[in-house]
Amino acid sequence: MKVGVTVPHNWGVEDPLQMLAMGPLAERLGFDSVWVMDHVFHTGFLAERLGDRPYYHPLAVLSHLAATTTRLSLGASVLVLPYHQPVELAKYIATLDQISGGRVILGVGAGAVAEEFAALGVPMSDRATLTDESIRLMRELWTSPRPAFQSQRWDIHDVGFSPKPIQRPLPVWVGGSSPGAMKRAATLGDGWHPSSRTPEDFVAKRDEVRAMAVAAGRDPREIAMSVRVEVGVRAGADDSRTAPLWADDAEALRTLLRDYRAAEVDHVVLALASGDIALVEAAMHTIARVLPDVR
Repeated sequence: MKVGVTVPHNWGVEDPLQMLAMGPLAERLGFDSVWVMDHVFHTGFLAERLGDRPYYHPLAVLSHLAATTTRLSLGASVLVLPYHQPVELAKYIATLDQISGGRVILGVGAGAVAEEFAALGVPMSDRATLTDESIRLMRELWTSPRPAFQSQRWDIHDVGFSPKPIQRPLPVWVGGSSPGAMKRAATLGDGWHPSSRTPEDFVAKRDEVRAMAVAAGRDPREIAMSVRVEVGVRAGADDSRTAPLWADDAEALRTLLRDYRAAEVDHVVLALASGDIALVEAAMHTIARVLPDVR
């Protein structure tokens, strides 16, 4: 089982170089991957958390980390596909896979923040079809010598598209645990990537995804199983906030990760919930000491 960690690009860190330093640190500590998330506007919980502090663009962050790391997988957990023009995104992701030496994992989702859809002028009612169509279109661009794709939105023919990704296929992991997201993972995805599923719940949902894949004529063994877990970061034991898991509780981390391994999870992403660089760094060191016991 592989274990990755998020970088705090979405936690209002004022100095981007401090945030970007978490990638090379993760590599030195022995993590397998680093991850970013995707929002455009400060609204709802993000407005409350960040105020006017920055939420850095996920692809810019991954591009920098591609140049400052050599081994880590570079993942998105997840990009909201309806927010992105799929041809431009396919070009960016293929370029990133090339410059990183084939290290990209593209997590995708349909999105859930109504205010962002409205501000972007994207009908939220179209999010499912936009997501499915974007996955199919990007795959066509990545794999076909002369891409051809036609739908109500797109009419692509008699064109070339380059670069192609190094990875064949470039892994597309579908986020979410709604019935629609699970079906999308089973029929279109190279992996399933829900958030905050307990190991017991993951097993039940995992088996549903695999059954859907079989019904669609796919080999379920081709679908990677992953999960993102929110991890609290605190300054001391007297912190009164609650979280499902705290980064300074090494034994709880060890137990949970072993339980995910038993649930046949291939890759766990630990999302560290803090923009305090010193606390995030300390949390990463604590987690790193647990890694040999859970692989």
